[in-house]
Amino acid sequence: MDENRAVSPHIPVLAAEAVGALAVVPGGLYLDGTFGAGGYTRLILAEGGRVLALDRDPSAIQGGAALVAESGGRLMLAQTRFSQMETTAREQGVGPFDGVVLDIGVSSMQFDQPERGFSFRFDGPLDMRMEKSGRSAADLVNELEEGELADLIYHYGEERASRRIARAIVAERSKAPIATTAALAQIIARANPGRPQDIHPATRSFQALRIAVNEELEELTRALAAAERLLRPGGRLAVVTFHSLEDRIVKQFFAARTGRGRAPSRLLPGEKAPPPTTFVLRAPQPVAPSEAECAGNPRARSAKLRWAERTEAPAAPQQEGR
Repeated sequence: MDENRAVSPHIPVLAAEAVGALAVVPGGLYLDGTFGAGGYTRLILAEGGRVLALDRDPSAIQGGAALVAESGGRLMLAQTRFSQMETTAREQGVGPFDGVVLDIGVSSMQFDQPERGFSFRFDGPLDMRMEKSGRSAADLVNELEEGELADLIYHYGEERASRRIARAIVAERSKAPIATTAALAQIIARANPGRPQDIHPATRSFQALRIAVNEELEELTRALAAAERLLRPGGRLAVVTFHSLEDRIVKQFFAARTGRGRAPSRLLPGEKAPPPTTFVLRAPQPVAPSEAECAGNPRARSAKLRWAERTEAPAAPQQEGR
């Protein structure tokens, strides 16, 4: 990275609302599954809570060392995926929790580091790996069959021009491997030029690749179920999302766990009773950022907060592989 290029500090979106939804009590135990620059964790610590914070990015863990030292033993920080929160809590010897908070997506710091390859605003290697290991975006772009690549861009990026974009990518990579963010963005822009007032033509395709590289939707699904198992009765789960695919998963999870849409009726002979509700929604959903927050932080525009309170009912049975 160019040392003269300033990295924008990550501003947590809906931070006051998300932490407020947790109803932090002094001495309570909370899990921040997306530590980042520590925005949510700092607010919880300021309210007197204890925190187990997780992040899959080793850079975030390194950056949080000072906060751990300042916390007086109230902050534990671990490098892991938030889908593994149960394993980590068990290893740390803590739980159950009074609250779990998740800020889904990529931090401003990751977007602003060209060498991470998350953004086409700066030219850099086509990487996008949060953990800095495993299969990269360049691997997917250069190795997937055209149909697979088109499906990935369509489903994860909600890009209607996915087949045209995939066809252009395959044609270009036959000449030379596609290795940088700028090269890929230019290929997509030529294949699917947009109007000046539209978002950049590569935006949705880059989102799709990032989600696929980091298995973001699968991770979120597993994390919601894990949080359900870790929360004590009365504990709160708060989740901030940034696009429709994430929000749909959270919305459907809470709908299923709160029994929303379930018609009260007598059971037919032999009909199985529905499972007891494991969460209760306590406020109008979703919570959106204020106009002032959107003006000060454009990243907040698409954000949504959903939260709910755990009941005493046992968690839903754990599915295999989750």
